Amino acid sequence: MRLVLIINPTASSVTGRDLVAIEKRLSLRHELVVHRTSRQGHATRLAHRAVKDNADVVITVGGDGTVNEAANGLLGTSCALAPLPGGSTNVFARAVGYPNHAGSATTALLEALDKKSFVDASIGLAGGRAFLFHVGIGFDASVVHRVERRGILKKYLGHPWFIASAIRAWHSTDRRDIRFRIHTDDGREVGLAQMAVALNVNPYTYLGNRPLELAPEVGLTTRLSIVAFEDMSIKRLLPAARAAFAGSDGVPNRNGLHHLQDVSAATITSDSPFPYQLDGEPLEPVTELRLEHRANAIRILVPEPQSESTVSTSTLPGSAIPESAG
Repeated sequence: MRLVLIINPTASSVTGRDLVAIEKRLSLRHELVVHRTSRQGHATRLAHRAVKDNADVVITVGGDGTVNEAANGLLGTSCALAPLPGGSTNVFARAVGYPNHAGSATTALLEALDKKSFVDASIGLAGGRAFLFHVGIGFDASVVHRVERRGILKKYLGHPWFIASAIRAWHSTDRRDIRFRIHTDDGREVGLAQMAVALNVNPYTYLGNRPLELAPEVGLTTRLSIVAFEDMSIKRLLPAARAAFAGSDGVPNRNGLHHLQDVSAATITSDSPFPYQLDGEPLEPVTELRLEHRANAIRILVPEPQSESTVSTSTLPGSAIPESAG
């Protein structure tokens, strides 16, 4: 197959030695072109170029931001996306079944290429931009904003820095000023909320090897799920955390917690600007955000389920489409 490898050279969890090994293994049996990103948005341009050059698969090595950029360059094309883990958390790569180690993930990717195991996957749209795993609104986005302000600490401290940022955001008075409303197109409503997450795949994120499964029912071929918190009090957070770690049904739909499944579209509004983040990238606050689901929007190269992965049963197998590419 014709493969294009897009590498983020600032990726935090891969070494130069890892990259050499990945390139060598991919090029043994396939035609390989390698690019390195140099600025924000570069992966989208490189993915566009790969489509024009009739590539079969674009492979990313980087964090979730690199994967998102590449995906936005592949929407609606026959060129597939394969994410290799290279960042601090690698939510999407792990959610679709890749191990959280570059070498093991490369083995899984090569096996998937042999089997031509592609999924015609859905994506979410937030304000017209595609997201692969989730959009966080309100308190969730405030935490991400804090994390990204000191990216060097994120790179070297990883999950402890996320936890510290969450604690600082929780104690901040700013979170009490966040209030927004959610209206789905089929008539469901959340009157006021301080935090919401719209999910395209499960899980929401990982703490080390532990997945936080807010909405286990969501997967690559389902519609969106939205989980919302009316406030960030302990009496809301503890039941949600217990349910997310248990992973059976996700966050309950009661007592100030809202779990909206099978969402095709929704609008989030507020009288004052609220923060949001898309696949881990903080964006400018808005007073209105339109969320939409798009079926069969992108092809994903999906490996066999790995022991550490938490792929939704709606994702694998059965949705894998064995077919020749190119």
